[in-house]
Amino acid sequence: MAYLVSHPIQYQAPLLRRIAQAPDIDLTVFFGSNFSVQEYVDKGFGVDVKWDVPLLDGYRHEFLPSIWDKRRTGPTAQLSYGIFSRLRESKEADGFDVLWVHGYSTLNTLQAMIMAKALGIPVLLRAESRLGKKRSGMLKQVTKSLFFSGLKQLVDAVLPIGSANAAYWRHFLGEDLPQFLVPYAVDNDYFQSRSREAASRREDLRRELGLDPSRPVILFASKLQGRKRCGDLLEAYLDLCSEIEDEPDEPVPYLVIVGDGVERAALERRAKESGVSGVRFCGFRNQSELPRFFDLAAVFVLPSQDEPWGLIVNEAMNSGRPMILSDDVGCQPDLVTDGVEGCVFPVGDVKALTDALRRVLTEPGTANAMGERGLKRISGWDYEQDMIGLRQAIAFVTRRLSR
Repeated sequence: MAYLVSHPIQYQAPLLRRIAQAPDIDLTVFFGSNFSVQEYVDKGFGVDVKWDVPLLDGYRHEFLPSIWDKRRTGPTAQLSYGIFSRLRESKEADGFDVLWVHGYSTLNTLQAMIMAKALGIPVLLRAESRLGKKRSGMLKQVTKSLFFSGLKQLVDAVLPIGSANAAYWRHFLGEDLPQFLVPYAVDNDYFQSRSREAASRREDLRRELGLDPSRPVILFASKLQGRKRCGDLLEAYLDLCSEIEDEPDEPVPYLVIVGDGVERAALERRAKESGVSGVRFCGFRNQSELPRFFDLAAVFVLPSQDEPWGLIVNEAMNSGRPMILSDDVGCQPDLVTDGVEGCVFPVGDVKALTDALRRVLTEPGTANAMGERGLKRISGWDYEQDMIGLRQAIAFVTRRLSR
C-alpha cells in the first residue's frame, strides 16, 4: 500500500507505525513536504512549533521531490513529482496494490489519484470533511456537484473517520460508493499512560499555575482563533463565577486556557477587565505536556464552531475527564452523548454553556461518572478498529482476502 499525505502529522505517526507492524500490509508513505519535521510557524497557534513526539520513526517513508513547496498546508501549498514513476515502477514489478490518499483537494492528491486510475491501481480516500451548518450558495453547490462527480470516478472506496464524515461522503459521492469506517483515533495507550504518570506530579503543576487544590479546573486546550470560540467559554465562566458569588459554600472554579493564537490578546484583555482572578493563560504546550493539564482538569471544554473533528477531545477523554462540546464539533456524535460522557450545547449559546458547566461541576459525582463512561467509550475508538476497517477496504478494492 502506498499512502500519500501532505506532510508528517503528529496525530498520524502512531497509526502509521501500527500499520507498518502488520504482517499483511507492506506500507510506504509518501510526503509532499517535510516542513513539520523542523521548527515552523503554525498559522493557527501563531507561534513557532516543533513537535516533541517522533514523526518519522517506525515506518517506511519517502519525501517526494518538489516543484514547489510553500512550507504550509493548503490546496496549492505543494506540488511534487515522482509519484507517477513510483506507482508505475511498483505496478510493473507487482508492487503497490492500492493507493491511499489523505484529502482530495490538493494538487498532489488529485494528480496521484489520476495517475493511479491510469495505472489501474485502486484508490482509498480519507479526509476530515463534514456537512456544515451553513448553506452554500447556488453557484458553490453547482461547482461542488461537478467536482465530486469527477472525483467519484477516481475513488474506489472512502474511509470515513466518523458518522458526520460518512454522511458527507454519502451526500457528495452517493450511497453506492463503498465506505469502510477507519475511526479518527489517537494513541489511547500513550495518553492513558501519560495521564496516570501525571497524577503523581499534579501538585507540581498546581504550584506552577498558582492553583488552590480545593477549586475545580475548567480546561480549554486548542488554538486561540475565532472558530474555536474560546471567548464563549470565557463569558460562560464569568457568568458562572457571578452566580457562585451568591453561594459562599461552593468553590469558585479556575479557567485554564492552553494554546496560543490571534485571539489571545483580546481574551487576556477581557479576563483582566472582568476583575476575576481565576483565569490562567498557559500558551502553546507540546503534545507530550497535554496529559498533565488533562489530569488537572475537572472538565474539558471545546466550544468550537465548524470543527471537522477535534482530536484534542480523544486525547482528553483518555484521562477519564468529562467533556463539554458544542454541537458543531465533528467528533461529538461518535464520542459524547449529552448527559452520558459529558454535555452538549448549541454552538454560540453562552447561557447553555454556562448551564452545562454548572451541571457538570455542581451535581455530586456527575463529573467522575461522566469521565469514567468517556474513558470506556474512547478505549473502543482506537487503532485496532482502524486496522479492521483498513483491511476490509483493502480486501474489497483489491478483491483479495486479507488475513
